[in-house]
Amino acid sequence: MHDFYSDTKSIPTKAMLKSIVSAPLGDEQKGEDPTTAALESRVAKMLGKEAAVFMISGTMCNEIAVKVSCQPGDEVICDETSHLLNFECGSPAAISGVVMRPLQGQYGIFSADDVREAIRPESRYMPISKLLLIEQTANLGGGAVWPLEIIDSVMSEAKSHGLITHMDGARLLNAVAKTGIDPARYARDFDSVWIDFSKGLGAPCGAVLAGSADFCHKAWRHKQALGGAMRQSGVLAAACLYALDNNISQQAHDNELAASIGERIKRLDQVIHMHPVETNIIIFDVSAEAPTAVEIVERLKKRGVLVGAFGERRLRVVTCLNVNKASGDSLVAELTDVLAGGN
Repeated sequence: MHDFYSDTKSIPTKAMLKSIVSAPLGDEQKGEDPTTAALESRVAKMLGKEAAVFMISGTMCNEIAVKVSCQPGDEVICDETSHLLNFECGSPAAISGVVMRPLQGQYGIFSADDVREAIRPESRYMPISKLLLIEQTANLGGGAVWPLEIIDSVMSEAKSHGLITHMDGARLLNAVAKTGIDPARYARDFDSVWIDFSKGLGAPCGAVLAGSADFCHKAWRHKQALGGAMRQSGVLAAACLYALDNNISQQAHDNELAASIGERIKRLDQVIHMHPVETNIIIFDVSAEAPTAVEIVERLKKRGVLVGAFGERRLRVVTCLNVNKASGDSLVAELTDVLAGGN
């Protein structure tokens, strides 16, 4: 099965699993797990932050960042396509009591002017604009990379209004692979930022949230309260360390494969729109004469290819370490036949 549904479907290699067996372990809650501590230290340094906290998931990173930064009734400004708004079960409201202010960016990227217009005036009637979030890369924007100059202008505007800033860096390293810009430079002006290990890096789970020492101290308390504290967490952190040592270069290969697949798909007659393909995500729409997205998914599945339906006529393809050029060739060939009427 050629699995292009998501980079979250990446499977740990045997070498990654072997690294877990030899990892030194201890009680994470007592600060005694050396493998987890090594991972946190390494990610903090990579992102240019004072400290970092290992989390079970990226969703937990986002939710804890909101919890640390906001009070009930505060408002979080983000793009309308963001993971925090669309794929976290309404947890900003349920866990932190905040409201969301979605912006209509282009491919998940908004401007400093958009931020300025979204800031609430000081009023006892209105929520308080408190936190600004960007997602790098923008998933539903087709893996779009936030240009550094736009990040800088947006951060400048946010800081001028006293906003706290947070980066959902689930695919930050795909952006780094695309641009060559150091991750610490991307993260420089954010109060908190995290990277994920269970997507293109191939670990079974895990993310690391970084920020100031005070931020991470507060984050740990919320991690404990939400049941995210672990014991011998080094069995998970070891896989993440292995990914940093061995799978970073894979991000560039994933981006290149996605570009190749995207170039071929967009030439198909029934494909009427495709988001710009900048990293490892391809999002495209098919015409009204084509089968629906769900029908295409089902037909491709029977042919040994998995993709995702993200709307009535919108599909998403994601590359990762579990697919290669031969997989891409199979995807394009089978999709071509399905769009030509094949079952």
